[in-house]
Amino acid sequence: MEIHFRKLANADEPQQIHETVDVSKVVKGRKDILAVAPLSVELKALPAGTDCVNVVGKLSGDVDMLCSRCLNEVKSVLNIPFAETFKWLKQPVLPEDGDDELIYIKDESVDLIPYVEENFVLHLPDAVLCKADCLGLCQKCGQNLNEGTCSCDNTVIDPRLAGLKNFFK
Repeated sequence: MEIHFRKLANADEPQQIHETVDVSKVVKGRKDILAVAPLSVELKALPAGTDCVNVVGKLSGDVDMLCSRCLNEVKSVLNIPFAETFKWLKQPVLPEDGDDELIYIKDESVDLIPYVEENFVLHLPDAVLCKADCLGLCQKCGQNLNEGTCSCDNTVIDPRLAGLKNFFK
């Protein structure tokens, strides 16, 4: 999935990119992600001035994750906006007054897959909940509190007064 600066500068219309990208290797090793469907990529590359290209569009896909409180499976649908601006440098030296919004490219073409994978990883939710009022698991016995209560003593004692707990026994 590449864009070529010279081809795009001479083209009459924007370059349309419709592909699927396997992002399972990017999340390999994460214990909270059970399964990742291939990412659907819908992008449009447009010339944006001298040696610049804007790439905009959206990424969409499904991710099966674990609820961060009760460890039940949660299916998440991701719709990720994608917007990057690439500037082709004909000299190998980066300009001193570089713009933080631009991605400087030394070659005449750029492979978009690393940028798609980066956007995917950055838009993954940090903590997924199966429902907003998920009660989670009991810290002592592991009972899923969404399914029922347990018989554990879960009274919270102020740690400053914990030494006095057995004073009158």
